[in-house]
Amino acid sequence: MSEMRAMRLHGPNQPLRCEHIPIPEPGPGEVRVRVLACGVCRTDLHVVDGELERPRLPLIPGHEIVGEVDARGEGVAGLEAGQRVGVPWLGWTCGECEPCRAGRENLCERAAFTGYTRDGGYAEYCVADARYCFPLPAEDAQAAAPLLCAGLIGYRTWRLAGGDSPRRLGIYGFGAAAHILVQLALARGQAVYAFTRPGDGEAQAFARRLGATWAGGSDETPPAPLDAALLFAPVGDLVPAALAQVRPGGMVVSGGIHMSDIPSFPYRLLWEERHLTSVANLTRRDGEEFLALAPQVPIHTETTAYPLEDANRALDDLRAGRLSGAAVLIP
Repeated sequence: MSEMRAMRLHGPNQPLRCEHIPIPEPGPGEVRVRVLACGVCRTDLHVVDGELERPRLPLIPGHEIVGEVDARGEGVAGLEAGQRVGVPWLGWTCGECEPCRAGRENLCERAAFTGYTRDGGYAEYCVADARYCFPLPAEDAQAAAPLLCAGLIGYRTWRLAGGDSPRRLGIYGFGAAAHILVQLALARGQAVYAFTRPGDGEAQAFARRLGATWAGGSDETPPAPLDAALLFAPVGDLVPAALAQVRPGGMVVSGGIHMSDIPSFPYRLLWEERHLTSVANLTRRDGEEFLALAPQVPIHTETTAYPLEDANRALDDLRAGRLSGAAVLIP
């Protein structure tokens, strides 16, 4: 077989097209991966909807990839044919710029990103930098796919908020990242307060079923002040809302790559040494730590499977908030 099926984006706000294109060949330092499953992430929506500008076009989206090494390029060591691997959002770094040399490769000045500036996993095969392929156990590929972004970015967001130090942890936007992170937080003895779209009783019931101490709308006040709040919904209005709910000295961390504009807010919401920061991408350390931690918790993902050719329907369901957990494409 010399061709593969792939869902490709040809321009912003256009449906993906199912096309037959040549199977890619790995270059030096790269591996070809036969895709077993690829999660559908909100970042994919930001790319498809034109909110993240200047993607590679035409583009195969997708950066929550689980597959098997199918071929190796020159100079690849440590990955064998048939090995199960995961491929995340951060797809390549230079290793030479100041952030890379300082161990902050997530801020690399020339970074490339899977499913954005490099072709991703909405296809039967993809090519990935071997340095950014994480070995995975040969278990359920569909269940593992959301760990590669919802899990990894959620973990980095949680870590930047102090890890297991906050006792009362607020999570705004109870989707794929939150449903993974709540399991880690509960295992570490934290109380989780879940904030959803106002009136979204289904998402609130989902959060309670997973063990949230409290669940309500983002316009509601929880029964106790938060030590930290994590934002996964791309809504700028939630920044001052979250600041209003954290105690003095508390932390608000935005885990998304895109967010609508943050409105002006009174200084008193930031005063008393409250902290506001964001997460950018991930590091290999995040991947190694979280993927080792996930089976220890253990973390169970809730997924809905779609055939590869139904990628547009999966994106629409995510866009409309019709999913509990994560959508996963199966080639």
